[in-house]
Amino acid sequence: MVKLFGKYEYPEGLYYSKDHLWAKVEGENVRVGITDFAQQLAGRIRFVRLRPPGREVKRGGALGTMETGKWVGPLRSPVSGVIMENNRNLRRKASLMNDDPYGEGWISIIKPSNLEEELKDLMVDIDDLKKWLEKEIAKYSKEK
Repeated sequence: MVKLFGKYEYPEGLYYSKDHLWAKVEGENVRVGITDFAQQLAGRIRFVRLRPPGREVKRGGALGTMETGKWVGPLRSPVSGVIMENNRNLRRKASLMNDDPYGEGWISIIKPSNLEEELKDLMVDIDDLKKWLEKEIAKYSKEK
């Protein structure tokens, strides 16, 4: 089920980081992507540069960067581990992150090294997520 917070979609069953990425546990791996709020805030995503598979990433460390017409920013991993795969479709069409952030616009698949512990620091409870997101919306609307 998808929860709407204003105009932002947040599917249930995912874990959300305060760096605006989501994590979905898939067996032994974790699929990672950008949230609807982050892609709307960023605007049209034109280019994504990702660290190659086989590289280790720490929670909060950069999986890579995304670029819009006016902004370049890091994509911070919600979990630590080894990058197993990147979404190759983003090379040709980075805007998939805008068009389908929870589906075809996923970023990377990570084999986690400390999943059970790190999941505790991610938001899964919809009420907690809503409270946090309301603060983020207010923060970013003041910056405009």
